[in-house]
Order: sequence, then C-alpha cells, then structure tokens
Amino acid sequence: MHSIPESVRNFLSSPKKHWIGGEWVDAASGNTFPVFNPSTGEVLTEAARGDETDVDRAVQAARHAFEHGDWPRYTPYERAQLLNKLADLLEQHLEELAVLESLDNGKPIRDSRRIDVPAAVRNFRYYAGWANKIAGDTLPHSQRGNYLAYTVREPVGVVGQIIPWNFPLLMAAWKLAPALACGNTVVLKPAEQTPLTALWLAELTREAGFPPGVVNVVTGYGEEAGAALVAHPDVDKIAFTGSTAVGQEIMRQSAGNLKKVSLELGGKSPNVIFADADLKRAIPNAFFGIFYNQGQVCVAGSRLFVEKSIADQVVDGLVQMAKQMKVGPSLDPETRFGPVVSAEHLKRIESYIELGKQEGAQLALAGGRMTELG
Repeated sequence: MHSIPESVRNFLSSPKKHWIGGEWVDAASGNTFPVFNPSTGEVLTEAARGDETDVDRAVQAARHAFEHGDWPRYTPYERAQLLNKLADLLEQHLEELAVLESLDNGKPIRDSRRIDVPAAVRNFRYYAGWANKIAGDTLPHSQRGNYLAYTVREPVGVVGQIIPWNFPLLMAAWKLAPALACGNTVVLKPAEQTPLTALWLAELTREAGFPPGVVNVVTGYGEEAGAALVAHPDVDKIAFTGSTAVGQEIMRQSAGNLKKVSLELGGKSPNVIFADADLKRAIPNAFFGIFYNQGQVCVAGSRLFVEKSIADQVVDGLVQMAKQMKVGPSLDPETRFGPVVSAEHLKRIESYIELGKQEGAQLALAGGRMTELG
C-alpha cells in the first residue's frame, strides 16, 4: 500500500455516520454496510445504512433550514462567499481527497489529483459566480394601461440528489453547487460503493460555515435510502445521475407530488473513424474515449465504427496502446488503468467478453484478472 495521509487513516478508522442537520448521526436502525477498496478487496470502513427513517430526518432538517433557519436570509453574495470558501477548503485538502477517492473508487491517483479534485474545486467557484447573476425579467405587456409584468426566480426548495460511483466527488460538486447557489437546501445520497468523499465534503461544508440542515448526506443502498428520497412527499426536486432503468423509475415515483426531475442517464456513445482521418490523432482519442476511468464514464466511446479499409490498422493501433497501459492498484502513481469499482461490475464486464466471443467476435487482446484479490 502506497503512502496514505494520517488524516485519511484517521477518517477511515471509525464507522462513518450520516450528516443530518449539522450533526453526525448513526442510522436509526443502527445498521452499517462495508465500503471496499477495489484494489485489494479489503474493507476500508463501515458506513451508516440509511433507510426511510434516516431520509425523513434529513428531509425535515433540510425543510426547516429552507423555511425557518438562517439560510433564507442569506443574500446571493453571502451564498457565493460560502461556495468560494468551500472551494478553498477542497483545494487545501486536495491530496487527502484524491487519496480517499482512489481508495474508494479504484481510479488511478494521478487522475484523482489532476482531474477529479481540481475539477470539483473549479465547479464550486463557477457556481459561486452565478449566485448573484440569476434574475427574472420585466416583460412588455399587450394590454393597454399602466401594467407591470415581471418574472421572479426563486429557489425550488428541498432538493434530493442521487449520484453514481464513477466520479464520486465531482458528481457531488455538480449536484450541490448549483442547488446551493440558487438558495436551495439539499439531501445528498452518494452511491453505496463510494460514499467516502461525500462525507468528507459534508464536514468541509460545516467548516466553510454553511448553516445546519442546508447540506445533508445520507449513505445507504439505492433501493432503501435512494428510493425513500425519491418517494418523500416533502422533497421538491430530484436530481439523479445513473442508469436509464433507475431514471425511468424515478420519473414514475416523482409523479405523486409533481416533483421537478433532472436526469443524467447512461448511453452507448459511438466513435466513427473514416479512412481519410488522421489516425495518429483518431486512434489515441478512440482509445482514451473508452479506457479513461476504466471505461466507467456515461459518455464513454463504447462503440467504434471504422471504415473497412483501415479497420485492421485501427485495431492494431488500439492493441498496441493497450499493451503499454500500466494496470495496477489505484495509489501507485505509475498506474494508468486501475481496478473497476466492484466485484459485481467486474463480473458484468467478464460476461460481456464471453458473450462477444459466443456471438462470433474475435478477442484482439486477451487479458484476465491480475490477482484473486481486488
């Protein structure tokens, strides 16, 4: 195991709790679930296993903060100050967050350091800049007389946010920053595979000065905590990133109280290479389009269409690049391709390879598991 900051070791040394109403609280049931290191298969720590009761506590805390706490009196400028302070804290803890992200998700530490955490910092600063620039309009009126027609933009209210495991910290930033900039309060449910950086982020919101209840984090499984958040009648909006099947179910469940819904779902994005392409550019772009983040990207170039006359040349180029990729544990700074996020995901990928061979595809470069662990 490569060097882990002492602060990260301390963070992992005790079971993780929910962040509700400005306090760390155990699951109402007392239940926890294991959080694994995909590089080794070992348990990093235990996290509170949230259910309907925990979600209700978090939603009520967010509702109280939205309607009766200090948050409704904050000006856009003050909200921007808090978001910028949170960005500063993320930057101060960049190394710790990068290590924790790589431990929890399996992505190479070079990516966590150079991409994930810095992008989260930039995201909070970007939306801090929007806080005092969101305004309504005055509208020309078609009726004769002394009329004034105008629109006012107001916060939606309590926003339930459910994020995936492929970019845990960055996805949390994408969800939290715009909602907070607009004056909403939030209940965030991170993926059960990767809850840890969201919990560290919750502590940083406290340090930045966000009032209690403005940001709440409930950990747990999608079918328990996530489903309860979607179904809760006092949640005004659901923002979800994940699978199409779950997105469809969220649409159905949100009809009960006409929740606003925003969905970012998966796809099968194609890359197309024609014979007149610059292959020195096209091949590397196609390669990293599918292999970046172990292929765990919702816009990954997971289909590649190549004009027949150059097909062999393109495949050979991709194979040669793959052979040069260093596969290894996430904290090795030389690793370019780390473990996938979970044993379940590994089995799914292996099943796709076997299915492809059964259906007549040729495997251009054989691989396989490097170790029995992780």
